[in-house]
Amino acid sequence: MSFVSEFKLNSVMERGGSIYIMTNFLRTTLYVGVTSDLLVRIVEHRSGKYSNSFTSRYNLTICVFHKMFPNIEEAIAREKQVKKWRREKKDELIFQMNPEWKDLWNNIKEW
Repeated sequence: MSFVSEFKLNSVMERGGSIYIMTNFLRTTLYVGVTSDLLVRIVEHRSGKYSNSFTSRYNLTICVFHKMFPNIEEAIAREKQVKKWRREKKDELIFQMNPEWKDLWNNIKEW
């Protein structure tokens, strides 16, 4: 690995990471994701930047859960765990943080 590649990788890892869950208006479909920049990633989902993506196809524009981690590796590991869960367990995770399943965008955009 080159010095520049290693520097870029270390910079991303030092920034930490977040997992998040997106849903649609009726709360019928969920998407679990991971990112090093939650604000930018939520904007991308809400704007439909990637028109062929799962979130765009199912209109998943509402963020109902997010959690930050000190490094991206921990966030990726947690995302992999949560993605394997049954819907009921994901619902409970959301309910613990956000019992009314409100869109958390207004909180996130103020960061």
